[in-house]
Amino acid sequence: MTSPFDPIDLAGMRLRNRLVMPAMGRARAFGPGNTATDSMATYYAQRATAGLIITEGSQPSVVGQGFPNTPGLHSAEQIAAWRRVTDAVHAEGGTVFAQISHVGRVGDPALLPDGLIQVAPSAVAAPGRLFTLDGMKDFGTPHELTSQEVRETIVDFGRAAHNAIEAGFDGVELHAAYGYLIHQFLAPSANLRTDEWGGSVEGRVRFAAEVVAAVSAAIGARRTGIRISPGIRYNGIEEPDLEPTYVQLVRRLNETGPAYLHLVEDSRDLTGILRKEFSGTLILNPATDGFTGAEDLALIEDGTADMLSFGALFLANPDLPARLRAGGPYNTPDETTYYGGTDRGYVDYPSLNA
Repeated sequence: MTSPFDPIDLAGMRLRNRLVMPAMGRARAFGPGNTATDSMATYYAQRATAGLIITEGSQPSVVGQGFPNTPGLHSAEQIAAWRRVTDAVHAEGGTVFAQISHVGRVGDPALLPDGLIQVAPSAVAAPGRLFTLDGMKDFGTPHELTSQEVRETIVDFGRAAHNAIEAGFDGVELHAAYGYLIHQFLAPSANLRTDEWGGSVEGRVRFAAEVVAAVSAAIGARRTGIRISPGIRYNGIEEPDLEPTYVQLVRRLNETGPAYLHLVEDSRDLTGILRKEFSGTLILNPATDGFTGAEDLALIEDGTADMLSFGALFLANPDLPARLRAGGPYNTPDETTYYGGTDRGYVDYPSLNA
């Protein structure tokens, strides 16, 4: 029987165990130009006993930012600052991927220069409100990307992935979940296009598939992962054709061969379907009533997933792998730092928990 504490080969990269620290939004890039800080290096190095660390999302371009103090991967200063983080993790024997996250229509235009506004597949505002330094605000109507701008955005992802490797990361994870840009292209509630980037399932899947292909071309498929959240209704996402959309997506991914698929679970049935379809490693963030816990380790033992991601518990317990192996004790996560008391949309903003 496979143990969660067994090493695993991730597309040729040997990981010390099967426990993953997923990307968790922190908004602590207080350095000039949204750069990583020494405190971020300490934070990630403390958790280096994870089999794989995936950092908080970094925007691939200026217009990809939607929240204050989030880091980027599009400038020389950002690359140099992230190098301090990767060096710190590697000094502790850890493996670390950068999550590349473009918010699309989800964000605050006040953060963008020169009168820019958020962009999206269609000029449809997300419902609800967002957190800003000036309090909660309604989402605005985004700029609808032209076909040429869609292609330029794909190039931005590839360039950011190249920058991540230059910064010392072992690979990158593409954020195609939680209603951000890649997810917006997948969802008919956000993507009303009738050109090659929308309409049919094949059209809506195309952007995600081409981003993965571009990043794989830039840094290698073995260094590329992608995170999805089918059925998770954040930021106005509605997906009535869930199974055909994600089966088609996974089949397109298999053509490129990324190292892993990181699945934020809503349906165990869909997990089983995608598990059979995907040719690489499956990382699972399982559907739970709270946060991922020790009881979920059985999902590795029974083959439901290859690796398991722990959000809130990793924040509260930097040495989580040792505590899981020993059966505890565990520090209890502060429920004010994550949405709805679950790992679904984890956030740890300094305004909530410094």
